[in-house]
Amino acid sequence: MIVYLASFIIIAVAFVLIARNFKDLKNHNEGTEDMKELAGIIRAGAKTFLKREYRIIIPTVIIVAVMYSLFREAWSGLTFIFGSLMSIAAVEIGMRGGTYANVRTTNAARVTGAMSRTMRIALLGGSLSGFTVPAFGLCGFLIVWLVSGGAHNSATGYGLILKNPCNAAAVRLMTYSLGCSVVAMFNRVAGGNYTKAADISADIVGKNIYDMPEDDSRMPNSIADFIGDCVNDIAGNISDLLESFVATPTACILIALQLFATNSDALSSATLFPFLLAGGGLLSSLLSVSYVIFKNRKRKKLMINRDTDEVEVVEFSREAKNPGEELNIATYLSACLMMVITLVGSYFIFKGVPGFDSFRLGWISPWIAALLGIVSSVAVGKITEYYTSTKFKPVRDLATMATEGEAFVVTKGDAIGSRSVLIPVLIIGISMIVAGNLCGTYGIAIAALGMLSFVGTTVSIDAFGPIADNAGGIAESCHLDPEVRVITDELDAVGNTTAAIGKGNAIGSAAFATVALIMSYIGSYPKSNYEDPKVIIAVIVGGIIGGALIEYFSALLTDNTIKSAKLMADEGIRQLKIPGVLEGTKKPDYDRVIGMAADQALKYMLVPSVLALVSPILFGIPFGPEMVLGLLGGSTIMAISRAIFNGNSGGAFDNAKKYIESGMLKGHGKGSHAHKAAVVGDTVGDTRKDVVGVALDIFIKTMSTVANTLAPIFYNYRLF
Repeated sequence: MIVYLASFIIIAVAFVLIARNFKDLKNHNEGTEDMKELAGIIRAGAKTFLKREYRIIIPTVIIVAVMYSLFREAWSGLTFIFGSLMSIAAVEIGMRGGTYANVRTTNAARVTGAMSRTMRIALLGGSLSGFTVPAFGLCGFLIVWLVSGGAHNSATGYGLILKNPCNAAAVRLMTYSLGCSVVAMFNRVAGGNYTKAADISADIVGKNIYDMPEDDSRMPNSIADFIGDCVNDIAGNISDLLESFVATPTACILIALQLFATNSDALSSATLFPFLLAGGGLLSSLLSVSYVIFKNRKRKKLMINRDTDEVEVVEFSREAKNPGEELNIATYLSACLMMVITLVGSYFIFKGVPGFDSFRLGWISPWIAALLGIVSSVAVGKITEYYTSTKFKPVRDLATMATEGEAFVVTKGDAIGSRSVLIPVLIIGISMIVAGNLCGTYGIAIAALGMLSFVGTTVSIDAFGPIADNAGGIAESCHLDPEVRVITDELDAVGNTTAAIGKGNAIGSAAFATVALIMSYIGSYPKSNYEDPKVIIAVIVGGIIGGALIEYFSALLTDNTIKSAKLMADEGIRQLKIPGVLEGTKKPDYDRVIGMAADQALKYMLVPSVLALVSPILFGIPFGPEMVLGLLGGSTIMAISRAIFNGNSGGAFDNAKKYIESGMLKGHGKGSHAHKAAVVGDTVGDTRKDVVGVALDIFIKTMSTVANTLAPIFYNYRLF
């Protein structure tokens, strides 16, 4: 009860900090009338889009919830709805943070000209996203767990129609997690289509056809892209990482319920440790992000004027030369705090408890497993930074290659993306092997949770990126001093790298969590004879289909985005031909383009979003659980490599373009042939990093969670 109570207290502190940071954020000025008007358009557009999206999500959630209550467990439909609501609540708060912080970040750069003060505002807005993810995710998870009776609830659940027995608590946790996953999938698919259709069309028409600066207000698609940054990179990212954060403790508890079902003491400890990790991670995120925000604040100092001997109040703030290093402080501090918290927690929870004989190093084994996840998180982040940051050779080589033309850029970018896959996969694989040898499948799940334990820090820094990007766009659209754009562009380049790191963490943790969920899936139906040729064939065929399913899903998202981008590009060209628009004497019809982006995103949202839900059912009911096992394995193997490739190649393309735009490639600035080639590379990378790559981790976890909830049904009611 101490751990549960402490977790609720930390959650309460998080909600207080969210309210305080939002108040602090709103106290800052929005700037000029033009800035206020544009910020209002972005805020209203994002809010309207989410409302329209919820009109599609809510009926889908209700239908799925009813099906679970009828055929799986009576109360599981409610926990499914509860998970969806917690995700939506986190998105609403985080979105407000992003849409209020963007213009205030621009104004901080305009008024202060200081990197630290500007960075602080962006991080303040990002913290609203970061803190809501673990706070809402853990709060809902705790409520479902405790209301269901916790570890010692042995109640058997039944559907209202299908009386197939199940562990009621386990199914409720899984459906809570699945509710979060469904919202995440809808947000990622729709948000990705929205923002990248607007971004690609704005870049191709504005930069390559009309030689406009980035985010020029004459290009109506640029304004739609500002909104797209919010609905995808903020709303989509919040629901994505919240889903990941919830899926990992779910996997831990499912495996604990299977491994320690006959030992009540061991079961209590094994199910308690994930809550300590999640609660400790939230605490470490609150402390580390708040520390960086605090140290970059405006300060007041009393000074004595030597001429008049009067005491004067002087305002000043420290000036950070490298904003990336400031953000790294939060990551490293969170990681160090988690190492200490998990070590102490592992000692008190596992030491002297019988039933953990299989743990190779005793009580310290779970700590090492969690440590492997934490270290993997930082290591994958650093590798991602190397391949996507303008500070390092890959991006600079890619920018240089742009002088040779579009084909060279795309080919080189592909090579960078492919090369970036191996080392992260090796790190994840070795960590899984070590964690598995120490604690079995439970160790793999704990490593996944360790990797995501300080997700509050990861999301805060990740949300920093789109806020800085929007801030630069507002500066350009409102024709502010070029020095303002210099500050916001530097923050945006850092934000591109932090976003790529966040994507790397999401797929890395998905690899751990999905493997744990697959192992849990194997234990959720009667053991199959894997020496039977029919079973082997089913698993292999399922694996082949699973890999192909990932390719089909990726193609579906890419094709839909390009269709939308083509329509929006045509509309952008049409509006620029209206007399006065290109000359700047008449404003384009922003509402028409914004509405078009929303319509296209919602039109193409449903089919890809439900594919992960129905795929296990389509193969499980006819062919049984073994076919689904292969499906999960094949899709996971394919998705991990594809997601890392997509995220890193896309990040490299984007920052190579920014490297040229910043004047770092001598003789090849904005408007040059090299710049236009880099813009083409960026449009290729856009769908990769912000549409496909970010959806793959949700796809495989959603399939694994659905399979876990329905495995006994696949076994008992299969046709063949």
